[in-house]
Amino acid sequence: MTDAEPKKFAFFPGCLIPVRYPQMEAAIRKTLPKLGVEIVDLPGFTCCPDPIYFKSYDKLAWLTVAARNLAVAEEAGLNLFTICSGCTATLSETYQQLNANKNLKEEVNQRLARVGKEYRGTSTVRHVATVIRDEVGVEAVAASVVRPLEDLRVAIHYGCHLLKPSHIMKVDDPDDPHILDDLVAALGATPVRHDEWILCCGKACKHEEAPSEMMYELLKSVAAAEADVLGVVCPSCFTEFDLGQLRLARQHDDESLKTPAVYYFQLLGLAQGLTLEEVGLHRHKVKAPALEKYAAAAV
Repeated sequence: MTDAEPKKFAFFPGCLIPVRYPQMEAAIRKTLPKLGVEIVDLPGFTCCPDPIYFKSYDKLAWLTVAARNLAVAEEAGLNLFTICSGCTATLSETYQQLNANKNLKEEVNQRLARVGKEYRGTSTVRHVATVIRDEVGVEAVAASVVRPLEDLRVAIHYGCHLLKPSHIMKVDDPDDPHILDDLVAALGATPVRHDEWILCCGKACKHEEAPSEMMYELLKSVAAAEADVLGVVCPSCFTEFDLGQLRLARQHDDESLKTPAVYYFQLLGLAQGLTLEEVGLHRHKVKAPALEKYAAAAV
């Protein structure tokens, strides 16, 4: 626990995590205060919206909805953090495009005026992982650990939206990122870079066979590296690796596909002394027996 003044951020939960994976949101709410981050809930947020399909259908509408979300944080005078890579991508690109293009900003604001909002470009957007790295510090994460996850091998999955396009996301080197490796190591665990560690989960691909082929190669690589869990920060990737892994295992009759996917902040919660149930691991389709020894009881 830090004695410094709490760092205050508007909390943008998005829609996928609160609706489908509330355990991830719970893990965020239980771990960040121990790192000196004050979570501020603001009324009025909506879907980000989706950075792929909505954007490709009507980009101006996409920018307008995203700008309205940013305006909510601006009205509160707060910078904003997200807990979903897709939300970060949408809001970050909107922030950059509208701040760089005066005419586009005016066009969006004409639309926002209909609902009494104005985008000014004063609130920044951060993925929660970068808040931890840059505002809290990896050392503070390690200091919050009361039950080190020693001997736990965590395969790192960055996914696409957290890192790319790099000039918009500005999170890490897209070809050699270290942010998640460092945050996992701070818990006492061992980050594992398997052969296909940089591969996309395939969620956004609409070709009939591409997503399953990509994920199969990725999960086979994770299994070959003998990782205990697959660490993620994206709920869409989690869906592919949790329920999707069970489907792939049946499709390929492959019993090696059984590596549980775990949201990073669930691992952080375990390391900070929470139980498996408190971080919601019992809700996952692919169970994580390797984590049971770390959570026999709350510390």
